[in-house]
Amino acid sequence: MKFGLIGKNIDYSFSASYFNEKFKREGLVDFSYQNFDVQNLSRIQDIFRLEDLRGLNVTIPYKEKVLPYLDFIDPIAKEIGAVNTIVIKNKKLSGYNTDYLGFKKSLLETAHKLKKALILGSGGASKAIVFALNQLDVSCTIVSRKALKTSISYEQAASRLKDYDLVVNCTPLGTWPNVLEKPPLLLDGVNQNHLFYDLVYKPKETAFLKKAKIKGASTINGQRMLEIQALEAWDLWQSN
Repeated sequence: MKFGLIGKNIDYSFSASYFNEKFKREGLVDFSYQNFDVQNLSRIQDIFRLEDLRGLNVTIPYKEKVLPYLDFIDPIAKEIGAVNTIVIKNKKLSGYNTDYLGFKKSLLETAHKLKKALILGSGGASKAIVFALNQLDVSCTIVSRKALKTSISYEQAASRLKDYDLVVNCTPLGTWPNVLEKPPLLLDGVNQNHLFYDLVYKPKETAFLKKAKIKGASTINGQRMLEIQALEAWDLWQSN
């Protein structure tokens, strides 16, 4: 059985090594996992038709763009508006979202009591994070480069930091190899009452988290979320 990851510029991804090590450890000798690094979705149909392909993970920038190709979308994934896991059975493609579970469960492992969150970015990952936080009764404000009907600007967010206790980076800024990049959020109002969560997991501590830690904030990277969502994806592939 074959599994894989669809994304763009994903050499850094942990998924292939994670699953191939899992298969080796559990004696699943006929199982394999590979990256499908595609610059656009023009060849995605060819990937879907690969013999023995049973499941896929989906990452930036295709979590929303992949939706029209699916035969079935789980109601939660449909509500979120993004898919990160695809089950392939009888040539039918079913889409699910395990990102929100990975984030929610990893956040519940902390001792923080949270009320209001700033969500940096508005893509597929951001949608899953907002869904998870809504389940936890944490109100969310989306932050984007320019203020829109559904978001505020980074400048506006910086002036309101004292009103929030959680900041989540859902952008790819700071991902290896561009480790010096970070969201353009001024952190003058950050203190020990803030929790900063960066979905980026490579490097383990992004420039954004380093800056927040200097200000006294608690920090979490995306590694634990990634591990949980991967296990949730594996359960879907095994049970369908």
